[in-house]
Amino acid sequence: MLELHCHTTCSDGTLTPSELVQAAVGAGVRALAITDHDTLAGWDEALATAQAYDLEIVPGLELSTVHRGRSLHILGFYPNRDLLQDPLAERLAGRKRRAQEIARKLAELGYPIQLPTMGPGMAPGRPHIASALVQAGHVQSSREAFDRWLGEDKPAYVHYEKFGSDQGIALLRSCGAVPVWAHPYLFRGGDVEAVLPELVAVGLMGVEVYHPHHSPSESHKLERLCAQYGLLMTGGSDYHGPSQNRKDTDRSQLNMLKVPLTLLEPVRQAAAQLHSQLR
Repeated sequence: MLELHCHTTCSDGTLTPSELVQAAVGAGVRALAITDHDTLAGWDEALATAQAYDLEIVPGLELSTVHRGRSLHILGFYPNRDLLQDPLAERLAGRKRRAQEIARKLAELGYPIQLPTMGPGMAPGRPHIASALVQAGHVQSSREAFDRWLGEDKPAYVHYEKFGSDQGIALLRSCGAVPVWAHPYLFRGGDVEAVLPELVAVGLMGVEVYHPHHSPSESHKLERLCAQYGLLMTGGSDYHGPSQNRKDTDRSQLNMLKVPLTLLEPVRQAAAQLHSQLR
C-alpha cells in the first residue's frame, strides 16, 4: 500500500523519522512519503532506516502557501534537494516568526507558553503551540487549544507570511518536484470546483484525492476532476503519529485508506520529466 502524506518530529509529527518508518512497515506500507511542513530534515534518517526493510521512501514535503487569503498546502514529491534547500530556509524562518507572534498573542490573552526548542531544519507549527498550551495547563487537549485559540479566525491565529500558491507551485516545479494540492476539501477559501482551475492554470500537476477528511463522495468528485483536467491522483493518511494526549482522539492511522501502489508510478514519471528539464 501507498502512504504519500506523513509527518515526523521534524515538523508537527510525534514520531521520529526512524519510528515512522518502523510504524509504516508494521502497518503494511510499501512506499512512504516523508512530507514534513516546509522542511526536508527528516529524509536522511528515514532513508537510512528504510534500508533494513522492504520499504521505498518517497522524498517530499508539504509547502505552506496562501490562496484567496487562506492557508493552502501543496505537497511536493521528488524535489531536487540542492535546489530547494535555500528557498526553504526562508519558509522555515517565517514559520518561526509566526510561532513567536502566536505566542505573543497568547500571552496578551493571559495564556503564556514556553515555545519548544527547535533544531536546525525543524519546522514549528500550531500543533507544537497546542502541546505547549497543554503542558502549561491552559487546556486539556490540543483539540481544545485549536477550538479556543489556534484555529483559523480564532483569537491567537496568525496567517502565514504571504507566499502565494502560484509562487509555491512555481518553486516546486523549478526544483523538480511534482506539486499536488493537499486535502482540497479542508481548504476554506472557496469551492474546490472553482479553485482547482486557478491552480491548474499556474502549474498544479496533481490532487490528493484520498484523505481521511474526504468523504467517499468527495473523493469520487476529485477523481472526476482529475480526469477532466488531466491531473495525477495521490492519497495518504496525513499521519502525525500517535497522540501524546489521551483527550486528542482525531488522529489518523497509517495505511487506513489502503491507497494502491499503482498511483505512485505516474508521479515518479512526472518527476523524472521535470528533472530532465532541469539539466
